[in-house]
Amino acid sequence: MTRRHIIFYGWVQGVGFRYRARHAAQMYSCTGWCRNEWDGSVVMEIQGEPENIDRVILAVERGTYVRIENMDSRTIPVDPEERGFRTE
Repeated sequence: MTRRHIIFYGWVQGVGFRYRARHAAQMYSCTGWCRNEWDGSVVMEIQGEPENIDRVILAVERGTYVRIENMDSRTIPVDPEERGFRTE
């Protein structure tokens, strides 16, 4: 189990990014959250098995109109109390 803090840049707001992220996280048993930022980026904290986190990112990236140009990612401590995936 791992947790990652990821900032996505590109065409990521107003294109269903957060909806797809929530749906994919549920499908791949990941928890966390994501939100739009004032600068046009999307911030996500996601935890689960590393291969499932990668699957969530790929599912979002394959979305219509979504274009991820860059990602900043770092590993952060796991939240053992977190349940579900929410959008803010």
